[in-house]
Amino acid sequence: MRRRTLLAASVVAASAAAGAWAYESTRPVVVPLAVPSVPPGPERCELRYSKARGTTVDFYTAVPAGHGDGSGLPVCLVLHGGSKRPADFEGLGLGRFLTDAVNRGAAPFVLAGATGDRLAWQPDGRDDPQRMLHEELPVWCAARGYDTGRLAAWGWSMGGYGSLLLAEAFPRFVRVVAAFSPAVAPGDAVFRDADRLAGTPVGLWCGRSDPLFGNVRALRRELPDEPMAGTFGPGKHNFDYWSTAIPAAFAFIAARLSGVTPSPA
Repeated sequence: MRRRTLLAASVVAASAAAGAWAYESTRPVVVPLAVPSVPPGPERCELRYSKARGTTVDFYTAVPAGHGDGSGLPVCLVLHGGSKRPADFEGLGLGRFLTDAVNRGAAPFVLAGATGDRLAWQPDGRDDPQRMLHEELPVWCAARGYDTGRLAAWGWSMGGYGSLLLAEAFPRFVRVVAAFSPAVAPGDAVFRDADRLAGTPVGLWCGRSDPLFGNVRALRRELPDEPMAGTFGPGKHNFDYWSTAIPAAFAFIAARLSGVTPSPA
């Protein structure tokens, strides 16, 4: 059955600290969308036919500047929300965020994403975006020389839900999950199978003014292990908020993909 998400979303910019779970002030704050002013590395977006989905999808990859074609680098799968597609990622500045993270000391990795449409990253009849993530996207990435033995998953809104769902459906498939304002609800598949996240490092971010905040907070209580990164800080369900979490999320992902445990914030 098709699962409709409560809100649509997407991503772009700014600053935060990686590490242990933290709570922040609820004081209102206005955060501008600001893409780091650094050059991106190679970014590509091309069309691929997905057998799992039975349609042609965007296939996006980004390599941090200074790391050639990305050969040998681990991969972070990017699961979009309801309002963006991989063809939008370059314009959102994801490649610049990636280079900025590496410039700040994060171990390099590659971003890779494909179109999941509005299916909440789960099967809908013969259309199965989750199978595309699990079976096809790693093959496409391996063909470019990336290290698909080291995978992470990161998503926002509907994509945050999908990232957690992917890690539950295939334990140990990804080494780490970062979810921004995941579109979860008590009783849904992510809640029901939360125990399957045991042993998988999870980063969980959500703004306190987000309509989903109560659900995300409830999910945090259901997780088998305390989140290893993330904040419940000032913000809504939009890029102005998510932009503040990208640096922390990328540092968290990089550390786990490289086998380094980040220090507490």
